[in-house]
Amino acid sequence: MARASSKRKRKKAKGPGAIERTAGLIRRVIRWSLLGLAALAVVMVAWIGLYRFVNPPTGYYMWSESRRLGGVRQEWVSLDQMASAMPLSVVAAEDANFCRHWGFDMVAIRAALADGGARGASTLTQQVVKNTFLWHGRNLLRKGLEALITPLVEILWPKERILEVYLNMAEFDEGIFGVQAAAQRYFRVDAAALSSRQAALLATVLPDPQGRDAHRPSGFMTQRADAIQDGAATIARDDRSACFGG
Repeated sequence: MARASSKRKRKKAKGPGAIERTAGLIRRVIRWSLLGLAALAVVMVAWIGLYRFVNPPTGYYMWSESRRLGGVRQEWVSLDQMASAMPLSVVAAEDANFCRHWGFDMVAIRAALADGGARGASTLTQQVVKNTFLWHGRNLLRKGLEALITPLVEILWPKERILEVYLNMAEFDEGIFGVQAAAQRYFRVDAAALSSRQAALLATVLPDPQGRDAHRPSGFMTQRADAIQDGAATIARDDRSACFGG
């Protein structure tokens, strides 16, 4: 009996130690997880900060298209090497409140929700994040990362840089990325020589770059280009172009 009682005491004595070891393991897992997240955040901030000064060599989507097609066409040009009509047209077509928001256009988001999601609400900044740092798709992980990275881009980059990266990373046709390659592909001119009409036609391509042709626009594209030209002229007259000198 004494021996059995002794065994029970030893078992009871082991209980608190096991609990402490488990709690210690949980604390270590939490601590290393937090350290890992902090390191990831530092890397992401450094990566975004680097691209403030260094032109992104590619993005995941451009890289995957290059592998699929055996190469893509892209030639980087700075914002001041583009016709002024090009950034104006893109802002008019894709993000009229570009100079007024901090990465998310809450007015457009509310309108999209009221419309049942039939219209898009992504800003140019969100599209830059998707094209440069993430991948295309609608899954929750990508959207969550986009929501985290977008404000960082707005903090670390000026608006001119956001617009410049967008215009150099956007797809305008299958295997055609950036406004310089698009201007040469469709109109046989450099980005600096684009007319306001040509810039508006290029902007109409952006929602469906592999299904639309700026050189042979459909009736819808022609009407859309008219609206974009009017919108670009309006934006150039008011403060909605102040952040990029339009």
